[in-house]
Amino acid sequence: MTAGVEPDAAALATLVTALPQVAGLHSGHFGEIATLLPGRRVPGVRVRPTEIAIGVTGRYPATAAEIGAAVRGALGPAGRPVHVHIGDIAAPTATVVAAVIEEIP
Repeated sequence: MTAGVEPDAAALATLVTALPQVAGLHSGHFGEIATLLPGRRVPGVRVRPTEIAIGVTGRYPATAAEIGAAVRGALGPAGRPVHVHIGDIAAPTATVVAAVIEEIP
């Protein structure tokens, strides 16, 4: 990421879901990991001035350490802490869940 530029939540979601260790995004038990933007919501990515939180469903057999390292590596230097929350683990043959940016009516 570029220093001094606010990260784009949708772009981060695309980067993370492309990883082989990640089956999809996970917004947490109550949907608390999300970025609310005008007219849309990006689940699984929460961008704040002091931190970035990414919620994922990992893909077996990747370990938690491997998943966290892959997500942080995909984001690159963020200039703030990156917290990776693993909400679930999917079987190795599970279909990849695409990131869905919800349109708010």
